[in-house]
Amino acid sequence: MEVIGIVLSLLLLMAFAYRGFSVILFAPIFALLAATMSGFSVMPAYTELFMAKAVTYVKSFFPVFMLGAVFGKVMEDTGMAKGIAKAIIKGLGQERAILAVVLSGAVLTYGGVSLFVVVFAVYPFAAALFREAQIPKRLIPGCIALGAFTFTMDAFPGTPQIQNIIPTNFLGTTLYAAPISGLIGGISILVLGMAYLNHRRKAAAAAGEGYGDHSLNEPVAGSTDDQFPNWKISVLPLLSVLIVNYLMSAVFTWNPEAIKPFAAMKLPLIVPAVKNVISIWSLIIALVFGIALAVVLGFRYLPKNGLQKALNAGALGSLLAIMNTASEVGYGNVIAALPGFKAIAGALLGIQIGGTPLISEAVTVTTLAGITGSASGGLSIALDLMAKDWLAWANTINMSPEILHRVASMASGGLDTLPHNGAVITLLAVCGLTHRQSYPDIFFMTVIKTLMVFVVIALHMLTGIL
Repeated sequence: MEVIGIVLSLLLLMAFAYRGFSVILFAPIFALLAATMSGFSVMPAYTELFMAKAVTYVKSFFPVFMLGAVFGKVMEDTGMAKGIAKAIIKGLGQERAILAVVLSGAVLTYGGVSLFVVVFAVYPFAAALFREAQIPKRLIPGCIALGAFTFTMDAFPGTPQIQNIIPTNFLGTTLYAAPISGLIGGISILVLGMAYLNHRRKAAAAAGEGYGDHSLNEPVAGSTDDQFPNWKISVLPLLSVLIVNYLMSAVFTWNPEAIKPFAAMKLPLIVPAVKNVISIWSLIIALVFGIALAVVLGFRYLPKNGLQKALNAGALGSLLAIMNTASEVGYGNVIAALPGFKAIAGALLGIQIGGTPLISEAVTVTTLAGITGSASGGLSIALDLMAKDWLAWANTINMSPEILHRVASMASGGLDTLPHNGAVITLLAVCGLTHRQSYPDIFFMTVIKTLMVFVVIALHMLTGIL
């Protein structure tokens, strides 16, 4: 009954998330269902298990969510994000239309703009370009997914997306962990993804299929010709985030005793040592710098009271994002405390192919990301439950925690893009397309991404590269 309760709650959470119900409401309900079936009292399980971890997650990552959302909103409302996307797409033109859409998403994502903002920024130009080139509109979601949801989200070293930040809190690593593995994996994903999308384009052309007859969310004629800030100016805030983040995390020397005065106050600290929060602190400073620069450079492009609206919208929007993830983390903590989970955890830790924890880690992270429909949620749950075991295992074989970081980060962006994923649903809605029309291409990107994690693991096992 204990294991059945866990499986039942997982299936119900997946089903409700797929149908669009909020996990903020239903994650605790299904967690408490599993707890009740295991003999736990409902209210203690809610306040001491669910809420305890949910609140800790908010305490750890809220500044990153908030500042990232504000940065993305400022870049969106000033027109800078669209200016960059327009320059790339127009610069590469019809002949390289697919590459143009992929690269525009990749540049914005790697520069720190949130995935959701990227979708809104890139889609209008992608639709206009695909119409001119007579490429089926149904391929646009796959192109945006490849550019924004894969290699620049969690594979390339230094990416400021949350999926690359979370492991630093658990493993004491930096955003630049295992750079060679990340670059090999990321470039491979890009090459394979482009090959697939170009194959789909050629097959459609051979069948005589053009853009298609669409009326939902179609850009108004001439709307993409609006004036935006020059891309050379617009890219500066993105570069500032990357540069300041690198300087603060890799060049600046942080005082390792900085948190001792607060420990002496007997405050509930997030982490035991400064090294575990250097990446978060560095990114906070970098995002503040990026926001300030974006405001200065793009202020004249904002409407009246536009700055106030952009800052407020970004701050408020971040609340939904972090509460969704925090609820999933709270759910995972309840499940982890149940007796039935010991058998599941034992099975996952028992995956000892190659004598390393990497296979166990990859399978666990990508499975939980798929179940929750969230890369950050599945990653946080997995690391919170098993990071100490994987680290201990790695220490026994002299394995660097850096490769643990990169594998966990990349695995989180694998099965997370199942049909119930929020970013997938948003992407299709913005493009005015359905799962039936465009999800097969998104799913293929998911398959490439998931398989590439295990390719990276195999290369590391054979060569020892990081």
